[in-house]
Amino acid sequence: MEEWGNQTGVVMFPDGRRVRGTGRRRSRGTAEPPDFAVYLLGRAPGDQPWEHRWVKWRDFGLPASTPEAVGVLREAFERSTAERVEISCNGGVGRTGTALALMAVMSGIPASDAAAWVRRNYHPRAVETHRQRRWIIEAAALL
Repeated sequence: MEEWGNQTGVVMFPDGRRVRGTGRRRSRGTAEPPDFAVYLLGRAPGDQPWEHRWVKWRDFGLPASTPEAVGVLREAFERSTAERVEISCNGGVGRTGTALALMAVMSGIPASDAAAWVRRNYHPRAVETHRQRRWIIEAAALL
């Protein structure tokens, strides 16, 4: 397995793990495919050439099931030690940023600082809504 290179969207967490965040509209034709992907979408992504999980999560909203989302993101976080993991929604900002913020909590960032951390280290508009910021704190309690 090769590690993610220094490309757009790759986030390095405090513990050294790397995960690529992207939007499905932007990731087509990407030179390096993931080994494992998490799709945060309102409907299933369909067949993919790599292993993946789907979390039902509508745009600007929250996951349909917080326990399921936390479990899938925990799996992605663990797999990122040995595999190229990608987190993706349509635009790659709100839902992806929110998921990356929860993964930052898994890496040691306090939940109350996770949205600001992901905005500095991934995308300045990541975690788009107040509900998504509150969800990070609520979901962190399940870790």
